[in-house]
Amino acid sequence: MKVLYVGGTGTISWSCVAESARQGADVYVLNRGRAHKRRLPEGVKHLTADVQDGDAVLAAVGDTQFDSVVNFLSFGEKDAAAAVELWSGRTAQYIHVSSASIYHKPVHRVPIVESTPRHNLFLEYARDKIAAEEVLAGAYEESAFPVTIVRPSHTYDDAHPPLPGAWTAWDRIARGAELVVPGDGTSLWTLTHAADFAVGLVGLVGNWGAIGESFHITSDEVLTWDDIYDSVARVSAVPARLLHLSSELLPVLAPDWLWSTLILGDLAHSAVFDNAKIRRFVPAFRPAITWSEGVRRLAGWRDQHPEETRPDPSTDAVLDRLVLGRHRAAEVLAELAP
Repeated sequence: MKVLYVGGTGTISWSCVAESARQGADVYVLNRGRAHKRRLPEGVKHLTADVQDGDAVLAAVGDTQFDSVVNFLSFGEKDAAAAVELWSGRTAQYIHVSSASIYHKPVHRVPIVESTPRHNLFLEYARDKIAAEEVLAGAYEESAFPVTIVRPSHTYDDAHPPLPGAWTAWDRIARGAELVVPGDGTSLWTLTHAADFAVGLVGLVGNWGAIGESFHITSDEVLTWDDIYDSVARVSAVPARLLHLSSELLPVLAPDWLWSTLILGDLAHSAVFDNAKIRRFVPAFRPAITWSEGVRRLAGWRDQHPEETRPDPSTDAVLDRLVLGRHRAAEVLAELAP
């Protein structure tokens, strides 16, 4: 099995590369070749090119034919159209990594299934992913382009905590500082470890029955946001000092913070997924890493890599601003009380 990963060094893609290599595939990775803190597994072949430059990609790939190409770096309509042109006739399967943020927001009903309507007025990233899916679905219908669509939800690994603000948010909890949780902290959310996700995606590689199909791949564990943050406090042996603030106010208080729109357009909405479809196609997919285990792994990584997990001052300033805004809002509301 010859598989090419476009990307291959990100939080999700690195785990997929490692899982393919573990299963004995002939694995290639294509990216710009920039230094990354995690090395590719032994035996993986590294191709260097700017993935936005089709001629450079063809020069790097040469006349190699692939059983599957998995693209983690395709984000919108233009990228999808370029992929159809580039990979037609060069691979027996093209796996497009989309996003579960495309599903209808606000959520109308749970659990979310693959046929749930795609609609997200809050988040441009999600709208771009929907447009990419439309291009690829059209290519499948018109020319039998062998596409499989995969939709990750909130996926993390041992080095990247799934918190808005990442290690800076973790640091605030660990040192006993206050931290704003969007909403009232009780909306339901799904976290998936990248190692579990990789079993599902790699099970689709070379799975010809998956061509023309779409899948989300997530854990079955459902948590509240307060649960997620309280777990960080537990492994830090401190009480969590959580404050709550309406998600609608985040873009007002922090328009300069990437997470503001991501929260409003995705994380603030309860997300519970039905994974029956991916299990039918990949019987080996059985997520095993709970958040209780995942948070302990993250704590271990933080202890072992202090230089890589330092808080970011600019992010900390944003989180300070949210805390200040929450307190001032409470004061204003108290003044209005009879």
